[in-house]
Amino acid sequence: MELILILAVLAAVVFLVMRTQNNSGSSTRQLEDAKADARQAIERLGGQVYALVGSDTASKQALADASERYTAAGSQIEQANSPVQARLAKQTALEGLYYIRAARTAMGMDPGPEVPTLDGQKSAGTVTEEREIEFEGRQVAASPTPSGRTPNYYPGGRVAGRPVPAGWYSEPWWKPALVAGAWGIGSMFLFSALFSGMAGVGYSAQDFESGAGDGSDAGAGDGGYGDGDGGYGDGGDAGGDTDFGAAGGDDFGGGDFGGGDFGGGDFGGFDF
Repeated sequence: MELILILAVLAAVVFLVMRTQNNSGSSTRQLEDAKADARQAIERLGGQVYALVGSDTASKQALADASERYTAAGSQIEQANSPVQARLAKQTALEGLYYIRAARTAMGMDPGPEVPTLDGQKSAGTVTEEREIEFEGRQVAASPTPSGRTPNYYPGGRVAGRPVPAGWYSEPWWKPALVAGAWGIGSMFLFSALFSGMAGVGYSAQDFESGAGDGSDAGAGDGGYGDGDGGYGDGGDAGGDTDFGAAGGDDFGGGDFGGGDFGGGDFGGFDF
């Protein structure tokens, strides 16, 4: 009887050890597969960043933004220790590829191959018409196309939990929230004045304030990069808030973004 009991215990121990090893091997393979997938996008981005030179303000700014994403994605993938973190690095690289397409468009070139949709991009909407408003004593413009008046591109997605439509802008009005991880007072009023009634932006200023969007790709998550905390936007797309500043070890110089120093956090009427 005792022998049977001992054999049963040994069999249980062997089973548990084998299952643990199998699970560990499966997790390792998943991580390596996710890293390999992310590195493909990062390498594709790097090739374009080093091959292109901007010819005007819009293309130069888009390439600067693409270069930042390339640096961030490289840092994130090196420190990724889970498939989720590897996927976030891939999202950063994909956003950089959208900036590459924008730069090529601004220079009158073929934009190149399509890029997979970013998390949160569909629900954020798209600028479909020229708009210009006066906000806190300055003119803020939005356009579906680049120009000397609208040289700042955003591919669409969520920043600090709220949707920002894809398009070209006179200023990067979303960047204070991107750096600080929170929107300033008045952001809802700017959004309402700039996008109210615009086809392609299927949600209201109240939806913007709550972060609701139109819900068309809500399952994808927020589609940004780290939740505030000096990170890179809003990381709900990976099944939870993830600070890219922590995952990637890159806080973008404490807020100096694409050659644009926010001067201690005061940017175009947003005071942090």
